[in-house]
Amino acid sequence: MKKAKQIEVTREEATGAEPEARDREAARNNVRKIREALLMSKAELARKAGLSALTIDRIESGYECRVDTKRKIILALGLKLTDKDKVFGSSKSDSDE
Repeated sequence: MKKAKQIEVTREEATGAEPEARDREAARNNVRKIREALLMSKAELARKAGLSALTIDRIESGYECRVDTKRKIILALGLKLTDKDKVFGSSKSDSDE
C-alpha cells in the first residue's frame, strides 16, 4: 500500500499573510497586554472604541490598522494620545498617514 504524501502548510502560507510584517507589528502591539491588565474583555474594548470585536482581535493578533482606529483604541483604554507609543510602539507610518 502506498502512503499519501503529507503536505505541511504554515499558517502564513494558508492565509497569505506576510510573517515578517505580522511578527514586527505583533512585537510592537501591546493592546492585549494593556486590555488584560485593565481586566477588560475584547467586547468591552470594542464597544468603548466603537469598533467590532473582530477588529480588536485582528489588531491584537498583529494586523495593521489605521491611525484613527489606533486613536479610538488608545482613548477606549483610558490613555492619552501621547501614550500611543506605549500601546502601538513607535512607527514612521503614524506620522505619514
